[in-house]
Amino acid sequence: EVQLVESGGGLVQPGGSLRLSCAASGFTFNDYAMGWVRQAPGKDFEWVSGINRVGSRTAYADSVQGRFTISRDNTKNMLYLQLNSLKTEDTAMYYCAKRRSGGFLSTFVSSQVGDYSDWAQGTQVTVSS
Repeated sequence: EVQLVESGGGLVQPGGSLRLSCAASGFTFNDYAMGWVRQAPGKDFEWVSGINRVGSRTAYADSVQGRFTISRDNTKNMLYLQLNSLKTEDTAMYYCAKRRSGGFLSTFVSSQVGDYSDWAQGTQVTVSS
């Protein structure tokens, strides 16, 4: 059974930083690309960032490019998202997610929310002064 457990959300002032972590189990972690998706109140799910299965390719939504950094540690089955220079508009529930297809397709990063089949429970990030 796929399990994704997040930690690291919280309340932070604008301009501040947070680091989200996601512990994965129940599947061969290094065979799957991973990503982060968020949902702000009253809005649709938004893909934030993705990383391929070996960590050699990353991608970011324009809204977070240059401020967020995705990484993974395949020896520990962990996924991370470093959030810097946070803005009030980054306030959302953040979800770690596993790409639906492993192997060759996970050599690439997907920016489509629908390409991610297993999601964590979510961690709240609130940016407010």
